[in-house]
Amino acid sequence: MSANASPTGMQPTATYDSPFLKACRREPVPHTPVWFMRQAGRSLPEYRKVREGIPMLESCTRPELVTEITLQPVRRHGVDAAIYYSDIVVPLKAIGLDLDIKPGVGPVVAEPVRTRADLARLRDLTPEDVSYVTEAIGLLTRELGSTPLIGFAGAPFTLASYLVEGGPSRTYENAKAMMYGDPELWADLLDRLADITAAFLKVQIEAGASAVQLFDSWAGALAPADYRRSVMSASAKVFDAVAGYGVPRIHFGVGTGELLGLMGEAGADVVGVDWRVPLDEAARRVGPGKALQGNLDPTVLFSTPQAVEAKVREVLDAAAGLEGHVFNLGHGVMPTTDPDALTRLTEYVHTQTAR
Repeated sequence: MSANASPTGMQPTATYDSPFLKACRREPVPHTPVWFMRQAGRSLPEYRKVREGIPMLESCTRPELVTEITLQPVRRHGVDAAIYYSDIVVPLKAIGLDLDIKPGVGPVVAEPVRTRADLARLRDLTPEDVSYVTEAIGLLTRELGSTPLIGFAGAPFTLASYLVEGGPSRTYENAKAMMYGDPELWADLLDRLADITAAFLKVQIEAGASAVQLFDSWAGALAPADYRRSVMSASAKVFDAVAGYGVPRIHFGVGTGELLGLMGEAGADVVGVDWRVPLDEAARRVGPGKALQGNLDPTVLFSTPQAVEAKVREVLDAAAGLEGHVFNLGHGVMPTTDPDALTRLTEYVHTQTAR
C-alpha cells in the first residue's frame, strides 16, 4: 500500500498537506502549485548528461537513474510535485511486446495489433514485470519527503493508437478503421489495455505515488460522440480500478477542448486543459466538483520574460474562480526550452498567488 495512504485511502502521511494535493482536493492552498509535464527530460543539460549513450526504454528500467532524472527538475525549478520518469509504452514493453522508442520518431511497434489473434500478445501485467518501478519509487519517496510524486500511464485509446498504427500517426486511419469497422475487436482491445494500465498505476500507487495522471495524448482526434461510445468506458475502468486508494486522479489530453466534460465524467478528480481553452471556460465545460490543471502554451516560454509574465497572468486570472487549480503548461516542456525560464515561471506563480 502507498506510503501516502492507508488501505482505505483515509490516513495519508508526509505529502497530504502539500499545496499540490490540496489543490487537487479543491482545498485552500498557500500558493497555486506548479509542475510541468515533461519537466524531467531533454530541456535539462543535467538530464542529457546522465542519459548519454543510454536508450530511452533502458533508462526507464534503471531505478537509480530514474530517481536522479525525476529529482532533477524538483531541485532546479522548485516545483510542487515530481512526476515519475518513464514512458507510456513501458508497460507494453514489460509484457513482452516488440517495441522501441526511436529518436526523432517515437514509439515504434514491430508487429502492429490488427486482428483478434493479435490480442493474445497482450497478457496481464504483474508487479514482477515492473519491479524496477517499485524500487525506483521507493528511492524517490525517501528523497522527496513532503513533495508529492505523480505516477502516470498512457490511456487505453492512446496506447491502442500506437499499437494499431505501429507508431505515431497524424490521422489514426488504422485505429479509427478498427474502431468504426470492428467495434467488438476495438472494445476488447481497449478493455485489455485498461486492465494493463490499471495494473501499472496500482504498482506506482502501492510503491508510494501520491497522485496519478492518465495521458490520453491523442484523444483530441476524436469527435465527442465517438469518444463517449468507443473510448470513455475504458478510461473510466482505469479510474475506477484505482479509486479505492484515495489518491487524486488526473486526466489529460491534447486538443480535447470539445471533450473536457466527458473526460471529467470518465472519473478524474482533476482535468488537464491544454492552451486552446481558457480555464474559466474549461471549468464551465467540465462542471463543478473537479479541479483543473493547466494551461500555459509551452511556446510562450521562448518569448521575453515580460511576455511570459503577461501570459501567466492571463492564466491565473482565468483560474481565479476555480475550486482548485494546479498550474502547468498546456502540453509538455519542449526540448529546446531554456530551463531558467521554467525556474522563473515557477517562482512567479508562487509569488503572484501567495495568500
